[in-house]
Amino acid sequence: MTFPPPLIIPPLKQPHHQTFIILHGRGSSAQKFGPSLLATEFAIPGRLVSSRPEHKPLASISVPVGSSEPIIATCTLPSVFPHAKFIFPTAPRTRATLYKRAKTNQWFDNWILGSQANEREELQAPGLKQTVTYLHGLLKSEIDTCPGGSRNVILWGLSQGCAASLVSLLLWDNEDMDPLGGVVGMCGWLPYTLRIEAEMGLSEERDNKADGEEDDPFHPFEWDAKQEMVDDGEDPFERSVGEEQSKELDPAGRAIEWLRTEIELDQSKEQGKAKDSGFKPIPVFLGHGVEDGNVSITLGRTAFSCLTDLGVERAEWKEYEGLGHWYSAEMLSDIVDWIWRETGWKRTG
Repeated sequence: MTFPPPLIIPPLKQPHHQTFIILHGRGSSAQKFGPSLLATEFAIPGRLVSSRPEHKPLASISVPVGSSEPIIATCTLPSVFPHAKFIFPTAPRTRATLYKRAKTNQWFDNWILGSQANEREELQAPGLKQTVTYLHGLLKSEIDTCPGGSRNVILWGLSQGCAASLVSLLLWDNEDMDPLGGVVGMCGWLPYTLRIEAEMGLSEERDNKADGEEDDPFHPFEWDAKQEMVDDGEDPFERSVGEEQSKELDPAGRAIEWLRTEIELDQSKEQGKAKDSGFKPIPVFLGHGVEDGNVSITLGRTAFSCLTDLGVERAEWKEYEGLGHWYSAEMLSDIVDWIWRETGWKRTG
């Protein structure tokens, strides 16, 4: 996979304070997605910033003397964050199994997104490995050059770009730096949620609760299975070194180690070291249209639940009535408000 050069929109004003890295969905590109997103107007209560030239207030805004009503102005992302650089990567053009192997821009290959998005999961791993490696490199490059470091860098994605961003989040190793400013997902999903939950023991736990049963160490069939292993010459208490190291991790750590192994991401540091919790302090915002016909809102809800189960400390979920598989002015307004609250960035513009 070859990643084309990203589209880079420099800050409206100097100096450079923040960086947004924003990923498009499958079949799109930076050139199609980026300018349209940056030109989208949305309302910000209590602001007199306009997306119009010279930032003049809208003519429609009038506030009676003595009124306590909030002032509402329309803005764009560049007008709200005038000192921010916007980077829009383009996904490689590769063959999509879903489209009869026709070539399209995609962050990774995947099959039809059913109610659990777990069909033909093996298609995802090669592309995710390369995309996560690419995004981690892009993030580290921006962290090195952005004033304020990682806290002033935000990763953001739509649809499959959201999915790639969330996997990149979970495998982010920030042992030597502060947490990222945040991760934003719009109308997306988290790959491998069922497997991740299984690695944490949540699937089995929920099944047991649903059945009203608990594991019985003296169950005859379970004992027969263990005895059969002994009869075959296998020691049920013997574990490999990797299994022992995995055993030492908490449930979330085991799930992250499984994910890292599944997509065959390079192990650059000591096994298990600082890889089970580096993502937890990073704030996450997920927004989803209730009428989304491409990525069911159920998948978005599942992604949010999985992230909180993994230990993400500050995650926010928003649903938007009447919205399909896209973003809206209301969603962008909520995202901006969330960014201000979570990052503490100074409001300028």
